[in-house]
Amino acid sequence: MRQLTYILFIVAALASCARMGQPDGGWYDDIPPHVVSSSPADKAVGVKSRKVVINFNEYIKLEDAQNKVIVSPPQLEVPDIKAAGKRIIVTLKDSLKENTTYTIDFSDAISDNSEGNPMGNYTYSFSTGSEIDTLEVSGYVLDAKNLEPIKGILVGLYDNLSDTIVRREPMVRISRTDSRGRFVIKGVAPGQYRCYALQDADGDFLYNQMSEKIGFLHDVFEPFCRPDTRPDTIWRDSLHIDNIVSVPYTHFFPDDITLLAFQPVQSDRYLLKTERSLPEKLGIYFSYGNDSLPLLRGLNYKSEDAFVVEPSEHRDTIFYWLRDTMLVNQDTLRTELTYMMTDTLGALVCQTDTVEFLAKQPYEKRLKERQQEFEKWQKEQEKKKKHEEPYDTVMAPKPLRLSLTGGPSLDPGQKIYFETPVPLARLDTAAIHLYSMIDSVWYEADFRVKPDRLLQRRVVIEANWRPGVEYSLEVDSAAFESIYGLVSDPFKEGLRVRSLDEYATLLVTLSGVSDSADVCVQLLEASDEPKRQTKADGGQAEFYYVTPGKYYLRAFVDLNGNGLWDTGDYDRDLQAEPVYYYTEALELKAKWDRTVTWNLTSKPRYRQKPLDITKQKPDKEKKLRSRNAERARKLGIEYVRKTTGVNL
Repeated sequence: MRQLTYILFIVAALASCARMGQPDGGWYDDIPPHVVSSSPADKAVGVKSRKVVINFNEYIKLEDAQNKVIVSPPQLEVPDIKAAGKRIIVTLKDSLKENTTYTIDFSDAISDNSEGNPMGNYTYSFSTGSEIDTLEVSGYVLDAKNLEPIKGILVGLYDNLSDTIVRREPMVRISRTDSRGRFVIKGVAPGQYRCYALQDADGDFLYNQMSEKIGFLHDVFEPFCRPDTRPDTIWRDSLHIDNIVSVPYTHFFPDDITLLAFQPVQSDRYLLKTERSLPEKLGIYFSYGNDSLPLLRGLNYKSEDAFVVEPSEHRDTIFYWLRDTMLVNQDTLRTELTYMMTDTLGALVCQTDTVEFLAKQPYEKRLKERQQEFEKWQKEQEKKKKHEEPYDTVMAPKPLRLSLTGGPSLDPGQKIYFETPVPLARLDTAAIHLYSMIDSVWYEADFRVKPDRLLQRRVVIEANWRPGVEYSLEVDSAAFESIYGLVSDPFKEGLRVRSLDEYATLLVTLSGVSDSADVCVQLLEASDEPKRQTKADGGQAEFYYVTPGKYYLRAFVDLNGNGLWDTGDYDRDLQAEPVYYYTEALELKAKWDRTVTWNLTSKPRYRQKPLDITKQKPDKEKKLRSRNAERARKLGIEYVRKTTGVNL
């Protein structure tokens, strides 16, 4: 103990005289820059000048001023902010407002030029009136869909409490969120306010584009403050705490405003593009779907009954498959296209365009490739003749390719499906067979064959798959026939349903929302993407046959009962459907049943999403480096070793 005390005394002595000499190359500059003067003075009143000069004790640099430095009230004309030597010069381009407090929040953008020592968060302020407003409000902005912190989004206050003010006037005080989605709005005057978040695309501080994310609250609040204390840790060294003390400070409220920002449905409909990526396939792409599909009228071909139409689920992409091979071989199809589009007033109107669908590969080139294939086949037949082998008298057409999705390892209740590259003209369901193996004997199994709801190229196979059982799915020759007359070859695939011992079960008991609310619960993978979704029944969500692994939980209140998360609409005063996260990861093990009790609202939304699946990670905090203390410690240890012979 005496030896340790002696060592600490030596270290303290060396640290205390750190500036007295230049041992071993000298001591580091670990001291951040500080302000020595400013013009106008910080917190000055009655200011008329639009130019601010802040002087420092050393040369400084300003990092990413365009994004990090926030001037409030918002400036429609971008201020000129630059660092020059030992000073920062800010020139405001907008006229100054009367009786208004101006704040220039530099956040952590300022550091010294030589060592990069951060100054820390710094805010300069002045007033054009007779007093400075000093209140603050703070909170978080999250993405309403997945509670991701939104970095760099504009957050502002309005003292006009009109519901449409964000479309008509700029905010009175503003800030931007950091990497945690947190914002602090400074220089706020006493009064009543509403808070908004806006991903301002055009820099006018107004919500005037559907592409802009917005978050809004109807809550009206009055900022206030009171004296408070917070714990502060005093470190003996980098590993040991010396003491924890209470430090007085001014606590500003509200400090937990939570805005859930969303982007409304992009309902403006317009034609994005048309293409003919394959000779037999015409593609039409819209910005938004519509129940009324486009009408195609051929201008240099007969279009009556010429197509098999294949719309996407949202009907914003439509493919038209040509039935007639004569049209497939035609390089240019001039078409009159009639569709619904949004006009300048936002109403859907009928629009007619003339479009030329050009085949990417001309018919002449396709014909040449076929000729090359035929010549290759002829050479193969000649070789067979020379070797007296059986040869083909006719070149066989290519078979219709079948692809099976979902196998060969299955879960109980899983659907599998066949898909073909082109639409089907005929399907012989009697030519599809399913067999199950029981006690080493194959038996016919019950199953259902259904055409897909959207694609004429897909056939769904449904069966009551029994855990631990092997199946054989077999398809006879020519069971599938395409619209071009191609038929499928025989097909056989072995399938195996996993045994119950390979699964986990998860039961989730929910609380914290109304018993009458429809709540959908999603089982998430580490990518934050849902693996399974179920609707809670009687406050309980059940997940059976879950593959063991690490999972997370997300839930949303399904306000319209469609089983999908729906975004909000500011003009209809509609918030996005509420989303919640279970705060911990769930490790599900085979042959285990796990039960979780989850109060959806027990924690504020900004503290719910686990960091492991949060894509917007917090930026590394800029901290001063205590390199001189470490240097002194090493010098003290070296001194003790030389003078006492003790190796530490």
